[in-house]
Amino acid sequence: MKTISMLIDGQPVVASQHFPVINPATGAAFAEAAAGDATHVDAAVAAARRAFAGWSARPEGERQALLHAVGAAIEAHMPELMQLVTLETGKPLNGLGGVGAGMEVGGAMAWTHVTADLALPVEVIQDNAEARVEVHRKALGVVASITPWNWPLMIAIWHVIPALRAGNTVVLKPSELTPVATARFVELANAILPPGVLNLVTGAAGSAVGPALVAHPGVAKIIFTGSTATGRKIMASAAASLKRLTLELGGNDAGIVLPDVDVKAVAEKLFAVTFHNNGQTCACLKRLYVHESIYEALCAELARLASQAVVGDGLLPETQLGPVQNAMQLAKIEEFAADARAHGGRFLCGGERLPGSGYFYAPTIVADLVEGCRLVDEEQFGPILPVIKYRDIDEAVRRANDNPNGLGGSVWSADPAAAAAIGRRLECGSVWINQHGAVQPDAPFGGIKQSGIGVGFGEHGLAEFTSLQTLKIMKS
Repeated sequence: MKTISMLIDGQPVVASQHFPVINPATGAAFAEAAAGDATHVDAAVAAARRAFAGWSARPEGERQALLHAVGAAIEAHMPELMQLVTLETGKPLNGLGGVGAGMEVGGAMAWTHVTADLALPVEVIQDNAEARVEVHRKALGVVASITPWNWPLMIAIWHVIPALRAGNTVVLKPSELTPVATARFVELANAILPPGVLNLVTGAAGSAVGPALVAHPGVAKIIFTGSTATGRKIMASAAASLKRLTLELGGNDAGIVLPDVDVKAVAEKLFAVTFHNNGQTCACLKRLYVHESIYEALCAELARLASQAVVGDGLLPETQLGPVQNAMQLAKIEEFAADARAHGGRFLCGGERLPGSGYFYAPTIVADLVEGCRLVDEEQFGPILPVIKYRDIDEAVRRANDNPNGLGGSVWSADPAAAAAIGRRLECGSVWINQHGAVQPDAPFGGIKQSGIGVGFGEHGLAEFTSLQTLKIMKS
């Protein structure tokens, strides 16, 4: 069985105890990880603080070159990383619409290279005979990164690479459910980066590692991707020392389908953006509002696609959808399905756990639900979609916005300009027209309302890892 160590100040660190890492396709452990504690957090933060002065003072070109080398290392180890991602998350190597472990590792590589090339040049506010006023961006110090289980390697890259590019050092805590691929990435990166620049601390469920990292006085900023409930706890803890925060939290993204679409063509796209990674993506489409004139036809087409999807072990090349990542999430999906039945939901396909030892759930389409049902009001984070009927567009927009989340949304139409006008009315951080969840490394992404604080990606995301310093130079 593979054993995962922590990595602090460039050196592997073992612990007296370990916790199992489960392969969700089998329900059995395939690895074990070091069970760190608060003392390991202290050591990692101390190492990152020692490394900060040298790393932040390095010429930008040197930092860029080292990060490009990290991207090249990811590429060189792509098959290995893909297999680790599949073993710990269950997502297929290829996946529905090509969204699988290959996309995760390839995306991690691409994001690293694009982010390495970003820059935040000095801004000149005034330059005349009296004075020159410049605005500089300065690194913050130690950044604490806490990553989730659904895209463990990709989101680690989203956190770590811009933090390092801006001149910060990092202590990374992966989810206890999926620490393996992230640990291998940190090991590869530490063969390139100076000691202490990137540290890894792993902790079992309920351990002191997460709380100790969030509350640590030596941490200047926390970046967290995960549930809104955990985000609130992090924000409360960080308030004591006024830490900077970037929080990418839960989403319950709505899609609105206008009556002018080609039902068969749009159904394939909708199914892909809803069910890739088994619906376990923050920016998946999770509530689908369909005009009454095409409602039954689109429901039937979605049910056909769902019933034909190939569900199985992600290591098999033909698999489109793997298992739900963990037993707790599977139980939540079953609860949502039971609540949907109690609210009169019409199950067009699926609606049940599949036989076997893994955490498999049949892709499910549920019609005839309205707000007031958990499957509509809350984020399901699994392979089950409510399809909701609407009569006019004002009603659809109002219902889509009537939710505490505000991560993403989409509008689907044969008229992109009309759809864009509707999209601008949606209360969310990102809107896609005839697409959903298509993020890219040069465009900002983040939520509003209870879906988070701050953004990632591009220059806007890079700026979140810096503080402003205004420099005024008198000339007379």
